[in-house]
Amino acid sequence: MTVSTETLKISLRINGEAVDPAAGRYFEKTRRLTGELVATVAAAGRDDARLAVDAAHAAAQQWADTAPAQRRKILEKASELITERSHDIAVTMGLEMGAAAAWCHFNAILAANMLKEAAAQVYSSVGQVIPSDVPGLTAMAVREPVGVVVGIAPWNAPMILGVRAIAMPLALGNTVVLKASEETPATHAAIIECLIDAGIPAGVANLVTNAPEDGPEVVDALVTHKDVRVINFTGSTKVGRIIAEKAGKHLKRTVMELGGKAPFVVLKDADLEAAAAAASFGAFMNQGQICMSTERIIVQREVADEFATLLAERASKLVVGDPQNPSSQLGPLVHQAAVDHVAGLVKDAVECGAKVLSGGVANGLYYPATVISGLNKQARLYTEESFGPLAPIIVVDSVEEAIEVANDSEYGLSAALFTRDVSLGMQIARRIHSGILHINGATVHDEAQMPFGGVKSSGYGRFGSTASLEEFTELRWITISTQERHYPI
Repeated sequence: MTVSTETLKISLRINGEAVDPAAGRYFEKTRRLTGELVATVAAAGRDDARLAVDAAHAAAQQWADTAPAQRRKILEKASELITERSHDIAVTMGLEMGAAAAWCHFNAILAANMLKEAAAQVYSSVGQVIPSDVPGLTAMAVREPVGVVVGIAPWNAPMILGVRAIAMPLALGNTVVLKASEETPATHAAIIECLIDAGIPAGVANLVTNAPEDGPEVVDALVTHKDVRVINFTGSTKVGRIIAEKAGKHLKRTVMELGGKAPFVVLKDADLEAAAAAASFGAFMNQGQICMSTERIIVQREVADEFATLLAERASKLVVGDPQNPSSQLGPLVHQAAVDHVAGLVKDAVECGAKVLSGGVANGLYYPATVISGLNKQARLYTEESFGPLAPIIVVDSVEEAIEVANDSEYGLSAALFTRDVSLGMQIARRIHSGILHINGATVHDEAQMPFGGVKSSGYGRFGSTASLEEFTELRWITISTQERHYPI
């Protein structure tokens, strides 16, 4: 595949080769805004998924035995190639998912950094010598690759999350199969192409694409294959539960980063201008289609009106338009069902007594940055993930109530808290149930070297640099006896 603005043909990538699916089927990926054809994409079935895992399994031992320096060299080269191709990849990503140019270019930059960070971690898979009570016995805890890792990546940040699904597993000596999103198959294919062009051996990195209707069958084939050891999935909690249940039945390990309903707490002593800027970014970047997006803004009553005014003013100035226009800050939502979902949440919130301060009216696939005040527990928006450009404000009377509301969710991925009292902020941070919390920063924040993941229904396990060591290696106990042993029988 060569990434360009022309119609692309996306084949499967199995054992280092571009191959047609066994049934010969392809599906058309179109640009939602215009209906124009972006790519014809291989529609894999169960047999194709099995072949991809077979190829990864066949290559596993050789890759595990490859010197760390060589693995590092390949990952660094892949990072360089993503950087070199970032413009074309960003264009393709924008066409596939409708994101504004800034989000697409950020995806390419962070994806390249993630590969660099993975390259830097090839020597991190170390063990330890453990003192034994047996004379002459040397005991070691040794980390080894798990084998075949399946990465299932979503569409909303396809470069970031596609690379995250496979970079650290590769660095630690595992082979991978990346199952691309049906919304962004060409973007995900670009990742595997960069790895292959960087010199990764045949079978070490494989790509499976599928038509939307075949997703459950393909995922089932990947998860249940006897040679798959770990499945890492980023996506909805609903689908995550299905995959986790299926994996558990087959005693497969999983790493899950699922839905979010990120709380953003504003205390009465906060810098309100800074808080409004962070809330605007967190709620509206990529149209709110980020797992960390700010979904609940919890504000102390003393400053609620002033904060709401500042946030609504910012929201009303954001430019919504064609993502190919550099001036556009918000593009379209991913599809009409997403628009209908967001519109339904706003309508219900208003019926439950909330007030729209800015936005609130769809224009085709475009939905403006929308600030809503007076949200209460009766509204669906209080509990349901919107995955859209909505900033609902919940007013509270005390710090204790703010903590209670922040934790009043099944989700626990990212959170934010604004206060000038950092000591108080740290106390509150320890009481908010989330995998990530930023004091005086936005809920949306990602860096390649940081441990990333959630609690409760937002998933379990951690992605990112050394945090991945637990997820993608096996810890073994190996002993060497140098003295004669006496056994009781």
